[in-house]
Amino acid sequence: MIWEVHALKYAERKFRKRGDNFMMDPHHSRSHPMDFYIWLLKSGNRTILVDTGYDLEEAKARAWPVLSAPEQMLCEFGHPPDSIDDIILTHLHFDHAGSLKAFPGARLHVQAAEMAFATGPCMCSDHMRVPFTGEHVCDMVRALYAGRVSFAEGSREIAPGVEVHLIGGHSRGLQCVRVATRRGWVVLASDASHFYENFLQKKPFPVVIDMEDVLLGFDRLSSLAESDAHIVPGHDPRVRDYYPPTISGSDRIVKLHAEPRNMTG
Repeated sequence: MIWEVHALKYAERKFRKRGDNFMMDPHHSRSHPMDFYIWLLKSGNRTILVDTGYDLEEAKARAWPVLSAPEQMLCEFGHPPDSIDDIILTHLHFDHAGSLKAFPGARLHVQAAEMAFATGPCMCSDHMRVPFTGEHVCDMVRALYAGRVSFAEGSREIAPGVEVHLIGGHSRGLQCVRVATRRGWVVLASDASHFYENFLQKKPFPVVIDMEDVLLGFDRLSSLAESDAHIVPGHDPRVRDYYPPTISGSDRIVKLHAEPRNMTG
């Protein structure tokens, strides 16, 4: 199957610095904004959502506002939550696995290592818990007991032309998503590479649980994609500069199955 891939920007953090996004960066005080995305995969009548973003309650609790609730963006795009059958969760950090209550009928696909990590002894540490939200993890447990969770252990095909691959590093069970498109295999890096600069220059993001896995993950992304131009980082505003809009007049939803434009890396 050949898929369309759309990136939907639902939030932004304009006031981040390079030191927030790159480890040991010499220009740590310079501005370096971050975008927040979910991704929609479409092929015929099949639709798969990658990640669910964070919800309005989480936005209020963390004082991280959203531009639109993820489920609202999907509705405006013509794909209301009840039309989504499958959701791939790249990992369970709050900005990737919130809003699960808005998708009560979807099957959730996650790495077994991530579920074990988010519910295991490491969460006794205040530091390790920071990127997670307990209620989101509880939503995953509820979905598990409702029979709606499927686990991967490494690499797995979710549908013809859609694969997940364990990366780790940023979170124990972080996975990327490899998608067959008209321009070849596109890899949604998620937080295996927040920005182009992370994987192109081998510069880790500061939130790390295993540095070796982070660095090996950069090479893994390259091995899975047709080229570096087929790797899509998880939070880079430049994604919206490189790819054409899905809806004319709006740059908040862009087509990743289209050839990128003016890409300088």
